[in-house]
Amino acid sequence: MSLVQSITELVTPALTEAGFILEEVTIVSPGNHRIVTCVVDGQTPLSLDQVTDASRLISQILDEASELGDTPFTLEVSSPGVDRPLTQPRHWTKNLTRIVRTVLHDGSEVQGRLTEFNDIEATLIENIKGRLKTHTVAFADIKRANVEVEFNRKDSAHEVDESIDEEGDN
Repeated sequence: MSLVQSITELVTPALTEAGFILEEVTIVSPGNHRIVTCVVDGQTPLSLDQVTDASRLISQILDEASELGDTPFTLEVSSPGVDRPLTQPRHWTKNLTRIVRTVLHDGSEVQGRLTEFNDIEATLIENIKGRLKTHTVAFADIKRANVEVEFNRKDSAHEVDESIDEEGDN
């Protein structure tokens, strides 16, 4: 078993019990020490306090673990960045009402506000100069999907309600 797998198995139960999800563990060894990076998430975006709580929890576990041996290590804990692709159903759930950009297998792109999804497809509503256009994108057609950063986010609930009234539920 690799060191990454060992650490994953060590910290996952405690993080799950605390309400967190371990997304990824990476380890790099520059020089004579290690950098252990853990990416944690939740059902909603994590606050800085929550990331700090997760960091303390992981640190306690790793300080007591023998897997890292005597090699000194630095622990880095963070939440997934906006550039992290949407790959799991919980990623889509967490980002309902956010703007999502998808790149399809044929190279085309579809972007819009995520209003709903099921096991097969997602509905994105694109606002083109006040005119709303509904896109239904099959997950099987998506090569990559990411959340887009919004600096001046408008009331997305109002925009979504308008789109359903204007275009129906297609």
